[in-house]
Amino acid sequence: MTVSELINEAEKTAFSFEVLPPLKGTGTSGLFKTIDTLKEFDPQYINITTHRSEFVYTEQANGTFVRHSMRRRPGTVAVASAIMERYGIKTVPHIVCSGNTREDIEYMLLDLQFLGITDLLVLRGDKAKEEAHFKPVEDGYKHATDLIEQINLYNSGKFIDGSPIKVPGNKFSYGVASYPEKHDEAPNMEADIAVLKRKQDMGAEYAVTQLFYDNEKYFSFVKRAYKAGVTIPIIPGIKPLAKKSQITVVPKTFHLDIPHELATEAMKCQTDEEVKQLGIEWCVTQCKELIANGVPSIHFYTVSAVDSIRQVAERIY
Repeated sequence: MTVSELINEAEKTAFSFEVLPPLKGTGTSGLFKTIDTLKEFDPQYINITTHRSEFVYTEQANGTFVRHSMRRRPGTVAVASAIMERYGIKTVPHIVCSGNTREDIEYMLLDLQFLGITDLLVLRGDKAKEEAHFKPVEDGYKHATDLIEQINLYNSGKFIDGSPIKVPGNKFSYGVASYPEKHDEAPNMEADIAVLKRKQDMGAEYAVTQLFYDNEKYFSFVKRAYKAGVTIPIIPGIKPLAKKSQITVVPKTFHLDIPHELATEAMKCQTDEEVKQLGIEWCVTQCKELIANGVPSIHFYTVSAVDSIRQVAERIY
């Protein structure tokens, strides 16, 4: 079953979450600990992020620096396979434009198909840290819709050079990203929703939102999207506040607003533990309201928040 089928057939609001591949050389124990902590809540699928290579500078004996490319979190495809093999839970690797050529994408699709992994989340991905604006690599893609075109071509039985795939495997299904508070590069919400509608028309079966803390912004976004012709499920993406530093870091990183009430209460907290407990209570309230309004699924972002998510899930699932 595809992700959209699992969501649509779930008897209650579906539970899912996102994990990061482990840092290079650190093994899988931390990753599996996260999954072991949350698996009791019957996740319908687990997303695995993809991270592009970064430029790092190594000092030489003569005092000069040499720049080279290094990927700190390799193994999205391997991690997806390992999770599926160990837990029997559907895995959804992120496929991104960022840092990848068309050929890179093609071989990733081949590997995933060999492994029997055919659900994807298709994203543009983040810009490189040293870039002011997103720039595709040579022979890469600038937009998620370009990447969707390649996946659709592959599903039709053709490689990127137009040659036929002699033994086509199972077709890929995919979801995409959406932004209740607008993508930071979109000129306005109408333009952003038009992009989501185009992704749907190209074949996206669902959308997962950027994290948010104000449910009214999610409800308003969904209403506007459906009015514009979007019909696919729009899954809310949720992450509880866990540290006081996040009050300023999260809005800057994810281009969102923290509601005045939440920010005011968080600023009163003296410790990260107090912020964590506040974040849990706010998240429980958020999730209960989302469930009461019939959302098909809630998707949790786990970075620095695994224990908080477990405590939230215990109270809503």
